[in-house]
Amino acid sequence: MHFKWNCKTQTREGEGAAAELAEKIGMSTIIADLLLRRGIKTESAAKRFFRPMLNELNDPFLMDDMDVAVDRLNDAMGRKERIMVYGDYDVDGCTAVAVVYKFLQQFYSNIDYYIPDRYEEGYGVSLKGIDYANSRGVKLIIVLDCGIKAVEEIAYAKKLGIDFIICDHHVPDEEMPQAVAILNPKRPGSTYPYGHLSGCGVGFKFMQAFAKNNGIPFSRLIPLLDLCAVSIASDIVPVMGENRILAYHGLKQLNQNPSVGLKAIIEICGLSGRELTMSDIVFKIGPRINASGRMQNGREAVELLVEKDLKRAIGEAGMINKYNEQRKDIDKQMTEEANQIVERLENQQHRSSIVLYGENWKKGVVGIVASRLTELYFRPTVVLTMSNGLATGSARSVAGFDIYDAIKSCRDLLENFGGHTYAAGLSMKAGNIPEFKRRFQQYVDEHIQPEQTQAMLDIEEVVDFKDITKKFHADLKKLAPHGPDNPKPLFCTRNVYDYGTSKVVGRNQEHIKLELVDSKSSNVMNGIAFGQSDAVRYIKSKRSFDIVYTIEENAYKRGEPQLQIEDIKPSDDPAATIRHTAP
Repeated sequence: MHFKWNCKTQTREGEGAAAELAEKIGMSTIIADLLLRRGIKTESAAKRFFRPMLNELNDPFLMDDMDVAVDRLNDAMGRKERIMVYGDYDVDGCTAVAVVYKFLQQFYSNIDYYIPDRYEEGYGVSLKGIDYANSRGVKLIIVLDCGIKAVEEIAYAKKLGIDFIICDHHVPDEEMPQAVAILNPKRPGSTYPYGHLSGCGVGFKFMQAFAKNNGIPFSRLIPLLDLCAVSIASDIVPVMGENRILAYHGLKQLNQNPSVGLKAIIEICGLSGRELTMSDIVFKIGPRINASGRMQNGREAVELLVEKDLKRAIGEAGMINKYNEQRKDIDKQMTEEANQIVERLENQQHRSSIVLYGENWKKGVVGIVASRLTELYFRPTVVLTMSNGLATGSARSVAGFDIYDAIKSCRDLLENFGGHTYAAGLSMKAGNIPEFKRRFQQYVDEHIQPEQTQAMLDIEEVVDFKDITKKFHADLKKLAPHGPDNPKPLFCTRNVYDYGTSKVVGRNQEHIKLELVDSKSSNVMNGIAFGQSDAVRYIKSKRSFDIVYTIEENAYKRGEPQLQIEDIKPSDDPAATIRHTAP
């Protein structure tokens, strides 16, 4: 992929503020500048950012309807009503169900959980799920990570005498369901201080409120934080504010004392014995939990997440690992087919968006294919397949473009839709696909910015190797956990040279292991450039080049920094010129 480099330059006023903050916190101006870019402007804010405290979580009763939700749950338990915890089949939904079920089960036994079948029932609250609940005598359903648009379904449940408490974080529609309580920080007029909780995060806040109301110590909630961290990383919600507190302590729990189910997944992933990061969740743990709902039924993932016996959990983790391997094979085949279609379309006309329909594609994998196409072509992408008589699929977006709004503009063509800025789901009659393609393309053409259609590396700082000391690296690690709104910083160093020992590595000789020096110091920096072996000839030519990279921990020398190089360009290449933008 050919990247454009965009460096976020600092103003003179900003440089002064960085120098002042750096002196107060005892760190380099580079670290201080990174904090300022994240809205951290004072010494006290920096301390809270570096060490998030659980006592700084928002009061859950600040969320609309929280008091009503807690009262209804207390009434249900007092009257010994049967309760069902109902959730979406993705990572966020499964972790949310596990959080609420595991916590309430400690105090109440007349409770069960339900995950709809992706293929038979589709997304969200289903009539089949309500009928099942009714047949089991359920009087209260707590629905997590979905439900905000289930107007007809919840009206049907109400006629059967079943109440709903909705815990969702998706954008509501104009009409809200007739639930007893709707917990959603995105609902119109919400006064809750933080609007970007995951679905699991909303469920956690509900349990926090229930605990507070019933005199249960907060310490009883801490073992559930590992599930919150998994949901935050996997659902790609901002890792700032309240999410940062939950993710920070959730990662701590995941590393020190993970729940039995997550411990089994960690072992199956080969991650035991190392410090886990948000990236490990995104690329290793999350996909395995997701694979259950993609290939079979998400209930198996919840069974694993609530499991108490490690031996059984290892067996269950092995099964979802098999699902993940199957998913990879189908994903690869579908992506290749989709690429061939896009390439044929490219020969006809350049488009700023991609909408593809494959009647026989597997519904559970279309979201992954949409993500891969978005990364490859850098365009908002919708991938559809046929399911239960409707063209159903997933949408993924590029940085800065709201794909939810783009889909909403075509709502008259849709049977159902929902989601976020960067990811959404939708369904329509197959006959509406051509018109949807036309109108979706028109919306993208009118609203997307030119820079959003290019693969861009947003460089936060241009540094020299002499700046990358052990202390700097230790301070830099305090910015974790990373994610949206707090990305892992990208650095650039100009005019670097091969130390003479760089070489091609990997099974197919596709990577480069580098030892580099720059023109301003004698520091030798180790680096790895994945999939960039094409650049090795220039690197070995003894000419200078520029690099963009993140700074990671050297796996073989603990505490030593290593550069993970994202892009390499010759220093005299006009394409290496950095675009500068104000912060």
